[in-house]
Amino acid sequence: MLGGSVSGQIESNLIERQPKLFVRPGNRVDAVRMRRPFWLPASSYYVLAAAVSLAFFFLVWGILHDGGDETPWITAGVGASIVLIGAVILREIILRRARNRYVLFERSFDRQLNDVHSRLGNERNADKLTVERNADLLREIKKKSDAAKVLGRLAVVHREVFELCDEYLVRNERELRFIGTGSPRLGPLRKGKDSVGRYHRFHLLRWAEIESTGLTLDAKNRAEVSEKVEAAQSAINVIETALDFYPNEHSLLESREVLQELLASIKVSHWVEKAEIASFRGDYKEARSLYRDALFYLGRDNILSDARDMAAAKINAEIDKLRQLDDGHV
Repeated sequence: MLGGSVSGQIESNLIERQPKLFVRPGNRVDAVRMRRPFWLPASSYYVLAAAVSLAFFFLVWGILHDGGDETPWITAGVGASIVLIGAVILREIILRRARNRYVLFERSFDRQLNDVHSRLGNERNADKLTVERNADLLREIKKKSDAAKVLGRLAVVHREVFELCDEYLVRNERELRFIGTGSPRLGPLRKGKDSVGRYHRFHLLRWAEIESTGLTLDAKNRAEVSEKVEAAQSAINVIETALDFYPNEHSLLESREVLQELLASIKVSHWVEKAEIASFRGDYKEARSLYRDALFYLGRDNILSDARDMAAAKINAEIDKLRQLDDGHV
């Protein structure tokens, strides 16, 4: 086995330089999905059901006939009838209920979606963004921003503010494209764009910091490797969301790099631990194979760092030791 548990050393080496995640917004939004149930038109379904029943009849009839049954057509007919009745029950009760639930869900979802589009459409198609309306929106954004700062560690409130800011900025940009040079709205709209842009950046980054930090802690505290990987990947996704808005933000780029190191350390440590177990059992060949898997994950994303070089050196040293032990048993 690797001295002092190489898996622990590797994981600490890979993430020991981790700074405090300074990624201030993202959000885990659970999308509701419902799979469309199987459904065929009545004519197609019953033709198919009849064909299956007929095939079942001849199959059973042939088996019983070869077995010497005197009245194979009776048993075969009963069985085929049961199959056909079962097909009718399946369609008219089970599948129809599932389809009805799906249709109701789909209609409900469409109504909600139409309501959202209607509200957005009413707002977008309303009168132009006047100086008064612009001032009202800016006051509302500032009020929500101040409330989010008071609540501090709640990621959802920061997300709400930056989404509100994003909505304003889109509308502001649309207005500025068509506004006249001498319009009295030009100055207030430009100032609003600048101030809301600052709110947007602050709350987006704050959201990303809180959300990714929580997911990172989950990744470190989970017991199952799959759960660790899922949490670490979710944290990376949060950072990627923020980078879509601010691709050159240094804190986001640094945090993404740290999280990628964490994800690599989780995967590499998993394979190293399995290799240690195999080595302890005396299965040196299997242990070497598992260590090679660890090396594969270590270099899979083509990221170079001193921590990865140290981890790779330790793994290669263990592979050499195991090869010598294996040779010594030959």
